[in-house]
Amino acid sequence: MPEFTLRGGPGASVHAELEVKRSRFLCTVVRVATEDDARDVIELARKTHWDARHHCSAFVLGSTTEPSQVRRSNDDGEPSGTAGRPILDALTGRNLIDCVAVVSRYFGGTLLGTGGLIRAYSDAAARAVDAARDAHRLVARERRDIFQLSLGHSDAGRIEAELRHQGITVLGTDYGARAVLTLATDAGSTADLAARVAAVTAGASRLEPAGSEWVDAEPE
Repeated sequence: MPEFTLRGGPGASVHAELEVKRSRFLCTVVRVATEDDARDVIELARKTHWDARHHCSAFVLGSTTEPSQVRRSNDDGEPSGTAGRPILDALTGRNLIDCVAVVSRYFGGTLLGTGGLIRAYSDAAARAVDAARDAHRLVARERRDIFQLSLGHSDAGRIEAELRHQGITVLGTDYGARAVLTLATDAGSTADLAARVAAVTAGASRLEPAGSEWVDAEPE
């Protein structure tokens, strides 16, 4: 099952607001790379909305396919299980990873009860993620095989453009004595990538394996 995160790299964010019986729930979802980054986002929400009563949060780091995935949630003074976990469920239910969600609540004077709180916190987080999806601000996170392609400076721009035009993922280009393109491909597609590279370089350059890593990929 595909997993998604916010487009634009760490720090990319999306916001949503929900009002329930005069209580305001302000949700911020931010793409993060580490647990420390996630906690920094939560602390910033506390400072930004200093007069809010609660700052409930959840974050997911890493893929569900890896045992090192981290999931955390915090009710921040709301009844146990009524805030942090619903926020976390909103993230995982939409297959969102490498993100933190913080929902700051301004109390409106009316108690919402356990069920009301669960729905409100879940809906606030879901509204933010759905807004990102509807605005095409989500990208898939996929593990790809990585290759490097060494080229002369005079050919690098043209070849990079041709590879991108053919749908090849070019992660970047480093310029030193030669230009080195870093390419990513699905596991099992190495032969096709090699054939495409051979065609655009007239067989003058060859791919060098460089391991694998998680990359942003356009959702299908």
